[in-house]
Amino acid sequence: MIETGIFSVIPPILAITLALITKEVYSSLFLGVLSGMVIYVIAAHEPFIAVFSHLFDMMAQKLADNSYMIIFLALLWAVITLVSRSGGMAAYGRWAQTKLKSKMATRLATSLLGVLIFIDDGFNCLTIGTVMRPLYDRQRISREKLAYIIDSTAAPICIIAPVSSWAVAVASEISETNGFNIFLSTIPYNLYALFTILMVILVSVTGRDFGKMRRVEERTESYGSSYVEEKTEAKTEPENGRVIDLVLPIVVLVVFAILGMAYVGGFFSGVPFSQAIGENPTAGLTLGAFCALVTAFVLYIPRKIIKTREFISSIVSGIGSIIPPMLILILSWSLGGVCRQMIGTGEFISGFIASSHLAFALLPFIVFIIAAMMSFSMGTSWGTFGMLIPIVTMICSASGAQNFLVPVLGATLAGSVYGDHCSPISDTTILSSTGAQCEHIRHVETQIPYATLVAIFCALGYLVIGFTNMPWIGLAVGAALMTGTFFFLSK
Repeated sequence: MIETGIFSVIPPILAITLALITKEVYSSLFLGVLSGMVIYVIAAHEPFIAVFSHLFDMMAQKLADNSYMIIFLALLWAVITLVSRSGGMAAYGRWAQTKLKSKMATRLATSLLGVLIFIDDGFNCLTIGTVMRPLYDRQRISREKLAYIIDSTAAPICIIAPVSSWAVAVASEISETNGFNIFLSTIPYNLYALFTILMVILVSVTGRDFGKMRRVEERTESYGSSYVEEKTEAKTEPENGRVIDLVLPIVVLVVFAILGMAYVGGFFSGVPFSQAIGENPTAGLTLGAFCALVTAFVLYIPRKIIKTREFISSIVSGIGSIIPPMLILILSWSLGGVCRQMIGTGEFISGFIASSHLAFALLPFIVFIIAAMMSFSMGTSWGTFGMLIPIVTMICSASGAQNFLVPVLGATLAGSVYGDHCSPISDTTILSSTGAQCEHIRHVETQIPYATLVAIFCALGYLVIGFTNMPWIGLAVGAALMTGTFFFLSK
């Protein structure tokens, strides 16, 4: 590693600035990595062609270091694609229409289904919206409410679910060898995800609303849905699908992923469970995803729900779906690598913070605000934490603020999800309005007041956590004040 002084902050600043201006993450990250290589080559007095040599060496190194994660994501998306084509979601919808008689039951069932489908946010939004939309129209619950519930049980659930694509993505961004254990430690510090789940429960159980959502709900209650139901399209899902076709592969995935992590880590050879699951978690998760894939084959093929040729093509198309998020991960891994291993960004930033005498207790609050603004502007939580996690880990590791690493990482993830939740250009926001078949801007307008109310008390919670380093106090204070404010606004 070569100390490059103030030039070491150019790559992350360039990547973030370009992403905010262009709203395009891929080229912004690439140019950030490229600029870091240029700085390194100039400082090391190497020939210019070495810029590209080092660039692709870094990418190859990061791909090798995270090969198990890539395999897991490929298998996971294959399982998601198969489950979505099995007819299990349609079967759940048919069951729901016969069992759910009250509005509260319908809202809670939607929330519970969102929690169940925690393995991917996009799959969550589209499938739940499609299944529950007819029931919402029949019971005169607005589609904007449906969009809010499915959006609020998508990313906020995925970001705290250990068996999900989000978990391994976050763990891979953390430079520590026990990145997965650190991710698990961030869960009680991820206030936005936890408070959002609480808000969904409050809205679902009480039926109370405020702001534009209240007006939309009152209009729907009086006049029915303002949307003309689209024409029925040709059904692409098998009609003989059953609820078990949805539930069983997911249950197998979770159970065998946990068993796989324990097996790979040596639990069955005497290693303590808490230590075993953190030894090589992505290898264990890969075993779970493969078992879910085998389960789907045994469940679907003999009953001819999916033909063998379609089963294979679904696996291929599912694997193809991981390419866009994988590009973000590879580029962010490379950006973190060049900053940490080659140009000394962490050392420079930590020295600057130490000389500025910034109170470390304010770091969770400040990082939450920065992550929220970045994610809102870019419309991507993955791109945001991909840029910020390497920076905050370097700051905490090199500046004597190691005790604040987990709270700051939790704040990074929370801010990233909040900005993504509100942003009109976020893919999850767009997919939520698409799944609910409501006007996109109306979904954004009705959701922002709820999400922002949650974020305000998250920020307060991070101030409490920063000065106490006790997440449960921040959770209790924030949750109590948020609940009281919700009842006041919705009275």
